[in-house]
Amino acid sequence: MRNYLFASGLFGAITGGIALLRGTRDAPVTWRAVLAWASWGITIALAIGAIVDFRKDERGEDVAYDSPVAPIQYKRARKALKAEEKAQRKAGNA
Repeated sequence: MRNYLFASGLFGAITGGIALLRGTRDAPVTWRAVLAWASWGITIALAIGAIVDFRKDERGEDVAYDSPVAPIQYKRARKALKAEEKAQRKAGNA
């Protein structure tokens, strides 16, 4: 669990939120402030989504194709398929 809580993306998003809060605490609400908070919310959502995808990968579940983990899973599956085909060829020759 510690790996997920201290992930660099989540840590960066939280510290960015703290800096944003300090900067907008006494300022009036403008369209720039609203966009800054919306951007921060998107950053938090993406960081949490990445953590969820890494957790799914650890459990062996498939992740969405647009996940940062998807190429890693694809490469791992292709390698396993290649090893299985090699084992079948070896068993067929014996």
